[in-house]
Amino acid sequence: MINNNNLQGKALILMELCKKNKVKIVTIESCTAGMISAAITQIPGSSAIFDRGFVTYSNVSKVNTVNVKYDLIDKFGAVSPEVALAMARGGLERSDAAVSIAITGIAGPDGGTKIKPVGLVYFALISGVNKKIIQKKYMFLGDRDDIRHQSTLTGIDLLISIFN
Repeated sequence: MINNNNLQGKALILMELCKKNKVKIVTIESCTAGMISAAITQIPGSSAIFDRGFVTYSNVSKVNTVNVKYDLIDKFGAVSPEVALAMARGGLERSDAAVSIAITGIAGPDGGTKIKPVGLVYFALISGVNKKIIQKKYMFLGDRDDIRHQSTLTGIDLLISIFN
């Protein structure tokens, strides 16, 4: 289980980096369903660095909200690096943010396969400031809550890393 003090501490670090660089963030979340957004916005003053968050839990919401193409989902699956990157691009295009993070994964307990097991999570981040793109794949262990909490903390860490 994630230490909430650790999460809050990392969110504070992220907020300071965003303020220093005059950057706003947009989140596009599937398996975490807004947990990264919640971690950021629990900090007073977060409105200075947080533009908006999209929860795109279903495939239809990915298409309708952040313009992920159905063909891409059909070809690679909703849980794929290709769809994560399309989510990040779509969120950036539909916001006033300079940095986007997208997450898609299988939190379980159902939905996993041999090829895409429970715990598989893909992240994509895009910085319009330094033109950096980060794509990561993780295999988290534990139950649904563990996987979602680990994904949230990792998402904050990846957002911090985009400034390095």
